[in-house]
Amino acid sequence: MSRRTTRAATSTTLPASTASTAGLAERRGARPAAREPARRTVGRLVGRRARLRWVHLVLGGALLMPFQLAALSAISTTGIVGEAPGALIAAQFLALACALPFVAMVGLVPLVRTLEGNAVRVLGAPRGEVLTAPATSGAARRRASVWFTLHALLGGVVGGISLAMPPAGVLFVILSLFPDRADTVGRLGTAESGPVAGVFLGVALVFLPIPVSAAFGAWLARLAPVLLGPTPADRLALAEQRAERLAERARIARDLHDSVGHALSAVGIQASAAGRLLDRDPAFAARALAAIEETARDAVAELDHVLGLLREESRPTTAPASSPANLSDLVARTRAAGADITLDLDLGLDLGICLDLGPGDSKDVTDARDARDARDGLPRVVSREAYRIVQEGLGNVLRHAGAVPIRLRVAVADGELTIVITNPIPVRGAAARRAGGGGGRGLRGIAERTSVLGGSFSAGPQDGWWHLTARIPLEGPT
Repeated sequence: MSRRTTRAATSTTLPASTASTAGLAERRGARPAAREPARRTVGRLVGRRARLRWVHLVLGGALLMPFQLAALSAISTTGIVGEAPGALIAAQFLALACALPFVAMVGLVPLVRTLEGNAVRVLGAPRGEVLTAPATSGAARRRASVWFTLHALLGGVVGGISLAMPPAGVLFVILSLFPDRADTVGRLGTAESGPVAGVFLGVALVFLPIPVSAAFGAWLARLAPVLLGPTPADRLALAEQRAERLAERARIARDLHDSVGHALSAVGIQASAAGRLLDRDPAFAARALAAIEETARDAVAELDHVLGLLREESRPTTAPASSPANLSDLVARTRAAGADITLDLDLGLDLGICLDLGPGDSKDVTDARDARDARDGLPRVVSREAYRIVQEGLGNVLRHAGAVPIRLRVAVADGELTIVITNPIPVRGAAARRAGGGGGRGLRGIAERTSVLGGSFSAGPQDGWWHLTARIPLEGPT
């Protein structure tokens, strides 16, 4: 019976000790939680950000000082204030009132927003909400001027308090503790209020710059996005710049897809043909390997140009020639891949270039190189985009149909440039093997190019042939 009682007592005491331990842990955990608001308050007053804000405000006071001293010197020279009691303080306020308009005028300088925008980040304002570019519009300059004036004014107040109040507070404490040794105690007001009140007042004066600086710094941090942030015109300009960058990157991506994609397709077909005919026709295999080398070299040059644009290099990168008058190399590479290509080129220029070259033409297509100096007959953007359209169209044929006969016509008539590429559609099995998952990005790229230039584009099967047609007006957007 006693054993049972002992066990019961033990079982009852264990939960009690556990509860007391848990209560102690809860009280210990509650203490830091209760101290957290005090820590946050102290951090706002004397933390790293508060100290940086004080430095920023003091720098604003330093900016105000030359204007203040110049105005004070002028007031002292004229003798407006006189020598009455409190004349020095009146002169300081009058000098401040005279200096602020000149501070505001300096704030209208466009570079002020750059300097203040870089300095204001110590206030803790979001980086994206404060501009550092020079203010260009009138509204932006006026807002920057208001900010500059406030920064100088509040900085002057904080700087003055930081210089004057701590020594004054120490003096109050000393005179309150030793009233018999100073004749100025009654004049300072500590004798009537008593030594304890004088000590408290002196300590308050010593620490007065801390809350004032924290309050002014927090207020400026809230005003920074309003006065130094983007205006509606700035937001529109930023949106336009972002759209231009995205459009440029999209154009670069299309160029990379068209040029390098065409080169890789040609290299793949040339390598396959060279491997099949290496034993039976070594001469053809040698020509195919030479064509692979040239195609790879051109692709590397194009890739280097595109990567240079993406890296925004300072050194200029020379882009490969892109013009309908320079289709000879492109046609030669396509023919080296095994495709029988017929080119009909009629640019309608003064040179009267009109080539009708078939696969058996002995003069190749090098005669078209003589027309490179005649490229100015077309708008530059039309020339570049037309070349890319032809490049992507031929690349699509090689990727999806293989080495099939191709008819290419590039002609200028009735104020527009017309590009027509036709090829027979192979049997479904061969086409499926050639496709390799292109995803239709090439046709979408061609459609985008023609749409941007105000033209039209169509592609599809017709009577067993694949027809790709693009029409670009010569007077379209450039």
